[in-house]
Amino acid sequence: MLKKLSLPAITFIIAWLGGLSTQYTDWTWYEALNKPFFNPPNFIFGIVWPILYVLMAIVSYLNAKNIFKLYLMQILLNGLWSWLFFVFQSTAFAFLDIVILIFLNVLIIKELRINKTWVSVFFYIPYVLWICFASLLNLAIIILN
Repeated sequence: MLKKLSLPAITFIIAWLGGLSTQYTDWTWYEALNKPFFNPPNFIFGIVWPILYVLMAIVSYLNAKNIFKLYLMQILLNGLWSWLFFVFQSTAFAFLDIVILIFLNVLIIKELRINKTWVSVFFYIPYVLWICFASLLNLAIIILN
């Protein structure tokens, strides 16, 4: 039971720590970046991420036994991305982080499919699609700057 509860708790702690990075962000640096035409307005991220974290927490709770190690690695990388990109202004390391993050999440979906937990797959796919989109944004920012 503790294992099942630990992943959702870690999810929300990481979400909080990622959000904390915004307090250390040099927003003049971010605003000065050339961004791709498909970069959404900043407020969209504040809507999407909380929903995704709730879905991720549900999936981690329902599948802790099968995905514990993979999920723990991916959620740590998830939190690290904000710090790499915004605080350390390392768009290249942030991109490397998110590529590894996508790979780990593909493995998680594979594990969920093997165990035939289709509701979890359905809940998890929006997160994977969002980080794929985020990786395109990250790469475009690297190219444009």
